[in-house]
Amino acid sequence: MLDLADNQLSGPIPVSSGGSPGLNLLTQAKHFHFNKNRLNGNLTGLFNSSMSLEHILFDNNQLSGHIPAELGDIATLEIIRLDKNNFTGEVPSNISNLVNLNVLNLANNQLSGTMPDLSSLNTLNVVDLSNNLFDPSEAPDWFLSLTSLVSVAIDNGGLSGKVPKELFTLPQLQQVILRNNALNGSFEMTGNITQQLKIVNLLNNRIVDANITQSYNQTLVLVGNPVCLDSEFSSKFFCSLQQANLVPYTTNLTKCGTTSCSSDQSVDPATCSCAYPYTGNMTFRAPSFADPSDSATFQLLETSLWKQLAPRPGAVSLSNVRFSSEDYLQVKVSLFPATGTSFNLSDVISIGSEISSQTYKAPPIFGPYYFMADPYAPFADGGGNGKSQMSKGAVAGTAVACASWGGAQKDSGGAPQLKGARFFSFDELKNCTKNFSEDHEIGSGGYGKVYKGTIADGTSVAIKRAEYGSKQGAVEFKTEIELLSRVHHRNLVSLIGFCYEQGEQMLVYEYVSNGTLRENLQGIKGIYLDWKKRLRIALGSARGLAYLHELADPPIIHRDVKSTNILLDDNLKAKVADFGLSKLVADTEKGHVSTQVKGTLGYLDPEYYMTQQLSEKSDVYSFGVVMLELLSARLPISKGTYIVREFRVAIDPNDHDYYGLQGTIDPAIHDAAKSAGFRRFVQLAMECVEESASRRPTMGSVVKEIETMIHNEGLSSSASSVTEFEHAGAGQASAVPYSNSSSSGSGGISEQLAHRGRRQ
Repeated sequence: MLDLADNQLSGPIPVSSGGSPGLNLLTQAKHFHFNKNRLNGNLTGLFNSSMSLEHILFDNNQLSGHIPAELGDIATLEIIRLDKNNFTGEVPSNISNLVNLNVLNLANNQLSGTMPDLSSLNTLNVVDLSNNLFDPSEAPDWFLSLTSLVSVAIDNGGLSGKVPKELFTLPQLQQVILRNNALNGSFEMTGNITQQLKIVNLLNNRIVDANITQSYNQTLVLVGNPVCLDSEFSSKFFCSLQQANLVPYTTNLTKCGTTSCSSDQSVDPATCSCAYPYTGNMTFRAPSFADPSDSATFQLLETSLWKQLAPRPGAVSLSNVRFSSEDYLQVKVSLFPATGTSFNLSDVISIGSEISSQTYKAPPIFGPYYFMADPYAPFADGGGNGKSQMSKGAVAGTAVACASWGGAQKDSGGAPQLKGARFFSFDELKNCTKNFSEDHEIGSGGYGKVYKGTIADGTSVAIKRAEYGSKQGAVEFKTEIELLSRVHHRNLVSLIGFCYEQGEQMLVYEYVSNGTLRENLQGIKGIYLDWKKRLRIALGSARGLAYLHELADPPIIHRDVKSTNILLDDNLKAKVADFGLSKLVADTEKGHVSTQVKGTLGYLDPEYYMTQQLSEKSDVYSFGVVMLELLSARLPISKGTYIVREFRVAIDPNDHDYYGLQGTIDPAIHDAAKSAGFRRFVQLAMECVEESASRRPTMGSVVKEIETMIHNEGLSSSASSVTEFEHAGAGQASAVPYSNSSSSGSGGISEQLAHRGRRQ
């Protein structure tokens, strides 16, 4: 096993060349785990038929090029995850040779050509081909021939025609995700629907009629289809957005009655007594199932754990079961001692060693895992006197993570749980900004000032230093940096680290070289933004916001989208910045947050301003204003005029040259005004700034629309163009001619897009 996942490895994967050995020589290895790094380049030369690989995990990197045909020669393969990369070209046809394959995930790449034929993969359980560039086609034949299918996902796959009703009778099927396609005709879910089927999501297709068996009471989503505009169906459960009707599995403690324990102990399922369990989080990177609520599946894991690790039968508890946005399964595991209330130190070391070194083997359907243990506080000596048996080294190792967090402040809590962000000392940041000199100051606002600096490894950073009046309590500041450290997308400014000492609260971000969109529209940076560049900037910004709304976990409402919070890097790639006002959608009630109105005048959603009810559609409105800025290069409010009203009054559909906007748009893009893409961009912007939130599109739908415009501008053929697809892009759109069906109005695209596209 070669597991290098979850690091910050960059550069190409080493392959033998010129006498220098590479990973292609590891013919006896069964596991290549390279997921969640920054690897780039291609996989050419890495694989060969002599290999014994079972699991290939390269998801969440920056790999490109074709998927090597040699992959189809490794007959032992059971799991392939190449999702969230930049792979191009056709899927090798000989992938059909992999008859032992259980999981195939190629989502969120730029794969093209014919959708792969998987009909010979008789053991395939989970397949995800979403968000690629496959040729338009009807539902593939293997939808019906692969009786082993548990989960099938093809979002934005160019699928058309009817959804075959026989699909829903496959005996093991748990989940069908076919959002944002062109599936049409009548939708049928009748007959012998498999009992395991928990989620069917067909959001944003073209289905006009529906026949659903009354016995099906799980999650079915047809929102965004014409059928839901029909009064006969609009009140049906499938025409409203639903949270998946799933209760994640938790070990059953019913037999233990009302037994309650102190806050630091838990009920042992084997004895119903209270004890200190050894706990940690298991993350399974490629499970062969999709249902987090299935009792039989997780009881299998329980049995496996107590047979291999626990000191007696049944002394295992599972909780907090969930699938992450990366399709990883996360499970909280608790193991209980054989006698007394605590494990001794040697037991903890033994259990931790077995599970962390992969000596413990999980049931095959759970796939590859890793384990992160929680600190085990008691280390009682068995006599019950509570004396610690921790060595000085162990104490130091536990303490170092919290040493610099909060000092002696009573409200500081524990150290923040970060993903990729690091702690900076005050002295480090002081030195790299020459004592926060004016020469290093690059911005300021109500929160304080921003400084440019260069940290020890040579990385340029932007340091946001809070002033006295804008500082938060320790708990709030910790919450903010935990949130920011979880947000990773190439169209969002990345948090590198933070400083919290000597009374300071500072956030350290990546430095983005070409300033704000507002500065560039004003010509301050001396960069000419032609129409195609503006389209690319709009797309990048939209993708960043779509990630926050639909793929961040929990989802996030930005609350201050504006042209000064959109930064441009060396390649003019847009990055959304400044989450200082952001709100977690996890705090929402009925899809909105009741909150004090905050934001920037000119960008504020009027419905949010009037009702104080915040939703993702508030960001959509603000983004619509940014789109109008891209068109006009004007400030939202200037000399008593408001940009939204100016456009609304000026638009003239009968003006075939300038759409009535000759005196409104930026002269620098006058030549583009006669194109269909320009007109559609204006229409989309006006849909975003509809006064009623329910009539605005989702950010995911905005992404899809702008992608279509870019494809039709002929930009998709250039690898360096903005059509490179993001790790977490909200979907791809095929290039189609513009037509009247794209215009707003009853039954038009504005009606169909005015639905949320949250990932179920």
